[in-house]
Amino acid sequence: MDVSKIDAMLAQLQAGAARAAGKMAPISATSNTGASGGVDFTSVLKKSLDHVNNVQQHATKLGRDFELGAPEANLTEAMISMQKASISFQYTLQVRNKLVSAYQDIMNMPV
Repeated sequence: MDVSKIDAMLAQLQAGAARAAGKMAPISATSNTGASGGVDFTSVLKKSLDHVNNVQQHATKLGRDFELGAPEANLTEAMISMQKASISFQYTLQVRNKLVSAYQDIMNMPV
């Protein structure tokens, strides 16, 4: 598992927390990467959502092919694909819940 993107995201979050505490100068609004060559959070999030969407579409296609009796349709592959789609969606849902919770915690902080 490649954790470099996670490390870069953590670095961005720590830099944001430092800026919020007034310890660092704010970065420009046009910057997409951190000073240490970090990744853009929106692009990582978009790629993740696109991947989940692709997995779900693939699972739907395999299920539909099996339901219609296509000769190349395989029940095992369709069921495994549907389970992968379900797990990836549940994972995405939990990440969204954590992001919303973190946002609410930040918004409730006294300034």
